[in-house]
Amino acid sequence: MNELIDLRRQLLSGHLTQDQVRDVKRHITVRLDWGNEHLGLDLVPRKEFEMVDAEQISVSDLYKMHLSSRHSVQQSTSQGDSIRQRHGETCRIPIPHHLFLNLKSFTYNSIGEDTDIFFSLYDMREGKQISERFMVKLNKNGGPKNPEKIDRLCALFTDLSSKDLKRDLYIVAHIIRTGRMLINDSKKGPPHVQYRRPYGCTVLSMNDVLQSISELKEEKDFVLKVYTCNNENEWYQIHENIIRKSSTKYTAPSTNYGLIISLQLLRGEMEQIRRENPMIFNRGVAVTRKLGFPDVIMPGDIRNDLYLTLERGDFERGGKSVQKNIEVTIYVLYADGEILKDCISLGSGEPHVSEHRSFVLYHNNSPRWGEIIKLPIPIDRFRGSHLRFEFRHCSTKDKGEKKLFGFAFTPLMREDGTTLSDESHELYVYKCDENTTFSNHALYLGLPCCKDDFNGCPNIPSSLIFQRSAKETLWISTQLSSTKLTQNGDFFIDLLALLKWKAHPDRVMDILGRLRHVSGEEIVKVGNSFMAIFLQDILDTLFSILDDNTDKYGPLVFQSLALEYLFKFIVQSRILYSRATCGMEEEQFRASIQELFQSIRFVLSLDSRSSETLIFTQGTQPPQGQANEAVNCVQPWSANALRPSPLSAALLNSFPAIFDELLQMFTVQEVAEFVRGTLGSMPSTVHIGQSMDVVKLQSIARTVDSRLFSFPESRRILLPVVLHHIHLHLRQQKELLICSGILGSIFSIIKASSLETSVQEEVEMMVESLLDVLLQTLLTIMSKSQSQEAVRGQRCPQCTAEITVTVIFAESMEALIGALERLSEESECLGLRVSWIKTKIQAFNDLLGMAISSVSVCGESVDLVERVTHHGSDIHVSGDFSYEVSRRIGRA
Repeated sequence: MNELIDLRRQLLSGHLTQDQVRDVKRHITVRLDWGNEHLGLDLVPRKEFEMVDAEQISVSDLYKMHLSSRHSVQQSTSQGDSIRQRHGETCRIPIPHHLFLNLKSFTYNSIGEDTDIFFSLYDMREGKQISERFMVKLNKNGGPKNPEKIDRLCALFTDLSSKDLKRDLYIVAHIIRTGRMLINDSKKGPPHVQYRRPYGCTVLSMNDVLQSISELKEEKDFVLKVYTCNNENEWYQIHENIIRKSSTKYTAPSTNYGLIISLQLLRGEMEQIRRENPMIFNRGVAVTRKLGFPDVIMPGDIRNDLYLTLERGDFERGGKSVQKNIEVTIYVLYADGEILKDCISLGSGEPHVSEHRSFVLYHNNSPRWGEIIKLPIPIDRFRGSHLRFEFRHCSTKDKGEKKLFGFAFTPLMREDGTTLSDESHELYVYKCDENTTFSNHALYLGLPCCKDDFNGCPNIPSSLIFQRSAKETLWISTQLSSTKLTQNGDFFIDLLALLKWKAHPDRVMDILGRLRHVSGEEIVKVGNSFMAIFLQDILDTLFSILDDNTDKYGPLVFQSLALEYLFKFIVQSRILYSRATCGMEEEQFRASIQELFQSIRFVLSLDSRSSETLIFTQGTQPPQGQANEAVNCVQPWSANALRPSPLSAALLNSFPAIFDELLQMFTVQEVAEFVRGTLGSMPSTVHIGQSMDVVKLQSIARTVDSRLFSFPESRRILLPVVLHHIHLHLRQQKELLICSGILGSIFSIIKASSLETSVQEEVEMMVESLLDVLLQTLLTIMSKSQSQEAVRGQRCPQCTAEITVTVIFAESMEALIGALERLSEESECLGLRVSWIKTKIQAFNDLLGMAISSVSVCGESVDLVERVTHHGSDIHVSGDFSYEVSRRIGRA
């Protein structure tokens, strides 16, 4: 009960996402149904977790609702309780946590230089930073460099899950000063030259403070000591050394003063946090996100962030007596060589910049920086952009020159359209000097940027202006958080391999199999431009493979065609073209679609055992004429090369998925005619193979469940062909379960549309088409069930019992008498006997005439009758059910 109250409270709060609301409602209804069942109460019919009026829905829908509730209760009983016992907690929707951090002061003020402080959240167990950096710029007096930020140096680290709070989590602050190369040596560089230099670091364990800040509804202050690094070579891991208490690698401050911060832990969605804590957001809080996506992605959360880590480098001394003081300058450049403005973020809380200069490690040819920056590059500028890293030696002599000696670069996107993978990248370093200009970026973009790139262009002339420094290397790592870009390079590799399938025919099956499992979302990410360029080649290749070996490749080829996405592309392209040309070539496009469906009907009508097709087919000859360019690429089928089963199955599987796309271009009646012609082209014989029967009925079922079938004007067109196929299968007692599902869906639609004038016509159509065969099917099913139950009943030899013969069909009286005699003999072996008094014979269609009133079976007289009541139904020898229908309507 407490669990239900807690879940109800979450619903009433109004702070849950749609997915979370759905999960909470599902869990509440399952628990309520579970309680009703254990108390012996009725199950409540629900749709989308809301109670429904049983009088307003069809019987089949009501049955499905009860079946679903029953299944959920059983699943909850068998799985939910054991899960709760294992984990010791109830089902709860994950609520995000947010850490509010406010820098109150930097009291350790002996630096006397401007400083940058970078706050982040660090997972010691995994050895990685899990959040973006929050940046604070202070002047030499320790106050905000921007006077408007006094009392506004605060950040909100968002979207921390309960799992995150259970990590070995630390708040880490790195302090970078800007000034002379060495603080205590005024000779190291002139005063007007500024260098970014590492100074100190401080850490705070979240495990130590989490409980105290969770219990309070206000900020709590903490004082953090600032430690300095003994050896700058260890700067990249100073925070880890402080956490491990490796005191030989850092120097503790002489006093307890340092950074004074306040913390507060907030719970709930961001909208709730904004509403409940307006004072925080009025202070201009810097929202600092997690690296990567949170556990729950909110609707409309669109990101396109590339996180770049400047890891380390190896550089030559270059003839100097001491090692270099290396500074790295980072630029983001577009395809035309223009430097992208404001596309580098050093941390939240400060404006974006167009270039970034790394801090300098003193006399170090193998610097390790470990700096993480964010590159919020616009999605339309990502393709074609690249990063350039320029390396300069910072001299500490009188002039304080920064001399350029090399550079490295990397494109942000590969030629196949994928972005840099989330891993470390080793980049080549090219030699240059201070006189080098990068006005012509094409001079270096044609060079390999890394080892993998070098393997793609091994023949590089030695006379180029830029020569690679073989002993110098730069390491960077990247992490992409994007809802638009993809890193799935395998998809493009498979497509290229498919286009060259004749070179490796043994790999065709494997490639087609992988392409089947590429999600539609991944295809959409590729972009229309790519598909527009390669669509014709891809389709030509698929049909070439199809002509080569239809039996072997047929199903995989048609599944790889992804008919739904192909039609999305065709229809959207047509809409855009129509807008641009004010509807030009509309008739040609419609004629092309007509030819396309004529081709589909032709494929479906092919059957090696029977050429019989329905009267609804508009023609099944191979298509003639030239089709529209957007469609004709899917029509080059050869009748001699096709066998219907695998291709028809693949077509029918994906056929209902294109209805919504067609409705964007054609009227409901026109689309219904397309569908009727296609379904009508399927062989009307039932014995075309069990698997094909199933595929055919499944396609019909999805058609009935589609939006197209909900329109009265389309049902008037489609219902006859649907009922025809159901009639065929009911008559042959084939695939009854699927047929019953289709009928249930039709009944539901008719019930929901009971106020429409066309419903009466649809009901009459169903009665006329199916009532007789449906009643015969039901009687047969019931008789088989009862006969099986009677035969399964085991009795002792001393006991006797009666069974009433249910229904036996025979072609002649002799066959019927023989069947009855065998039934009597086999029943006696089981200790059973036939009640001949209750046994009646009906001779349908006046087979014996009216002269005979009884026949002899096993020495017993069995009456012949015109009418018999079976399971409450009146059955006449003429086969006419009108009397029974009238009787039941009268009772209703």
